[in-house]
Amino acid sequence: MRLKITLVIVVLAMSFSNAQMRKWTLQECVEYAVENNLSIEQFELDLENAKIDKSDALGAFLPSLNGDSRLTASTGLSFNPTTQEPVNTTILNFTGNLTSAITLFDGLRNVHQFNRAKLNAIANQYRLDDLKDDIRLNVANAYLQVLSNKEQLKTFEAQYAVTEQDLKRTRELVESGVLPRGDLLEIEATAANQEQQIINGEGLVLISRVSLAQLLQITDYENFDIADEEFGIPPSDILKNSAKVIFDKALTFRNDIRFSETSVELAEKDLQIAKGANYPTVGAFFNYNTRYSDQNFGPDGSLIPFTEQLYVFDGISYGASLNVPIFNGWSTRNSVRRSKINLEQAKLQLEQDKLALETNIQQAYVDVTTFFKAYEAALKTMDARRLAYDYAKERYDVGLMNAFDFSQAQARVDNAEADVIRTKYDYIFRLKILEFYFGIPIALN
Repeated sequence: MRLKITLVIVVLAMSFSNAQMRKWTLQECVEYAVENNLSIEQFELDLENAKIDKSDALGAFLPSLNGDSRLTASTGLSFNPTTQEPVNTTILNFTGNLTSAITLFDGLRNVHQFNRAKLNAIANQYRLDDLKDDIRLNVANAYLQVLSNKEQLKTFEAQYAVTEQDLKRTRELVESGVLPRGDLLEIEATAANQEQQIINGEGLVLISRVSLAQLLQITDYENFDIADEEFGIPPSDILKNSAKVIFDKALTFRNDIRFSETSVELAEKDLQIAKGANYPTVGAFFNYNTRYSDQNFGPDGSLIPFTEQLYVFDGISYGASLNVPIFNGWSTRNSVRRSKINLEQAKLQLEQDKLALETNIQQAYVDVTTFFKAYEAALKTMDARRLAYDYAKERYDVGLMNAFDFSQAQARVDNAEADVIRTKYDYIFRLKILEFYFGIPIALN
């Protein structure tokens, strides 16, 4: 009795756990991955840094303002700050300064630095968006892999259910002496093979679920599963466009291309900044200063008050500065040369990225056509295999076919159905990749 109660509790606990398991849709997986990916969080911090750099560059146009003060006490022989006579006493002095400076001209480096900071913020945004695009594709692929493995597992289970019925019927015929025992052994071998397929299918479902969970950075693998969605072949007009048309459109919005183009612009700004170091730098400054000493006495011999001394002994200075670069060990020249090399490298990288994009689109275009034909061929093969299986079953039921040939016909049906599922999801994923290059968001329904 106690054992029965324990089993009931375990079953109820498992049922409750399954009821609490969240079933993730593709859209939920994509959104969760984009919101919680660690690399995205890192890139977002880089973007925030780029925005701070922009604020720094803007601040270079504004005048600086700094203040300082000093309070000193000296004991022993020193000079009176007012009469400049030597005295042997303790003197308390206070000085204060307020200085402002501004750069009037520095070869336009501050202007180029500000423009570069704006471009860098844009480039980091493109880089972040490109990473999100890659994550969406990876999540969609992993999600479809789980769906494919689940459909194959359902097919294996359905095939095993049919084989169980054949096994039961064959066992009865063997026991009644209608069929030889070898037929029963052959059907049992087929059933055992299908059980192995089910076990392997369950393993593939589990592995693909774990892979998807890892992409989402979810560690509770046991309670993670996708929704029981079924996707047919989605309608699409993408193949009405040539690969060249798709490539030309992709160049206008792909974030990886935008990032490469912005990198070229950044390299051009770096070259302008480096060249700006060849020009003189013109600046202006303004200074206000004041002082106080406990040795400053008025005509009546009394110490002049602190605030009055600050007013009486204050002063201002102002002027301009000119700094002309003459020779600095070729550092400026070498900086310009490096910037030119970096600019050429950025241009080459842009061309390489365009070439890689064109190659990927051409491959995706061919894949869509190829995998669709493979899917259609798999459907035809499955239909033919099913007809052959139905014919073989009729012959087997009337004793005109042995169990070995019948099991072979059934195995061919199994393989054909598995090929249909595999080619179906291969085609769907390739189709979504090609649509993604054309600017169509990932959606399976």
